[in-house]
Amino acid sequence: MKRLLIVDDQPGIRLLLNEVLKKEGYVTYLAANGMEALKYAEEEMDCVLLDMKIPGMDGIEILRRLKEKWPQLPVFMMTAYGELEVVQEALDLGAIRYFTKPFDIFEVRDEVNKALNV
Repeated sequence: MKRLLIVDDQPGIRLLLNEVLKKEGYVTYLAANGMEALKYAEEEMDCVLLDMKIPGMDGIEILRRLKEKWPQLPVFMMTAYGELEVVQEALDLGAIRYFTKPFDIFEVRDEVNKALNV
């Protein structure tokens, strides 16, 4: 079973993604901040959904740390409309795609499935 890490400080977004992706058969881990995210990442994730704006450690820093340790790990960024200037930095660091909030949950599901060849 593929393991997904969902990192977002908004509980509603974590729960929505969790519900949809669990139905797809994924084992999901939920993190509300950078330290939780990096701790869960040690469990050998297959994919990460990562919000850009996380208190304490932003998405770019989390992405940088994930990619240093696991360069092949597929990471999708989630961003609010106003954060588009940092999206290019995330893509340059190795994020495979970004979703602008509010996103289409089924598009996210389909892209995760495609990235993991499900």
